Amino acid sequence: MEEKSFSRHEVMMAGIGGMGVLMAGKILALAALEEYGHVSWLPSYGVEKRGGLCECTVIFSDKEISSPLIDQAQTMVVFAGNQFKDFEPRVRPGGIMLVDSAGLESGQGRTDYTMVKVPGMEVAHSMGEPQLNNLILLGAYVGATDTIPGPVVERELEKRLGADKSVRERNRRAFEQGIELGSKTGQ
Repeated sequence: MEEKSFSRHEVMMAGIGGMGVLMAGKILALAALEEYGHVSWLPSYGVEKRGGLCECTVIFSDKEISSPLIDQAQTMVVFAGNQFKDFEPRVRPGGIMLVDSAGLESGQGRTDYTMVKVPGMEVAHSMGEPQLNNLILLGAYVGATDTIPGPVVERELEKRLGADKSVRERNRRAFEQGIELGSKTGQ
């Protein structure tokens, strides 16, 4: 009898409060519910209303998740390039780190993972909406890892953020731009 393969994915998203890090992680977690039997979303943030460090861990799996706490993730997504060095230790060897290229001042300190520089803030500014960076980086994650189908995440975006037709279209374009950027990594 053939044994079914087991699938588990871990992603940490990190940035500065007010960047939409927690919202992007929550959208990912809700979308993962359609594809996986078990999902964990664990937000973490400081007492600051805006401007403080925030992060979330999302784990989705075919099997039960024994703990939402992990030291290193398969994938690390850093929304603020100037935070890169702080989070580099949090990506697992063999993993992938997607980092916004805006504010990125240093290169990799390790060679045991794949680093993908994503011009999320640059693309968001070109769209006239800097706050779309989170959806661009979420799309880059989906494009680079292929862990959840893009249309599943798009449906969740529409449910959660799409009350207005122009907002839905803007969010869809940003997310799709991110998928395109992420898919160029060859992962």
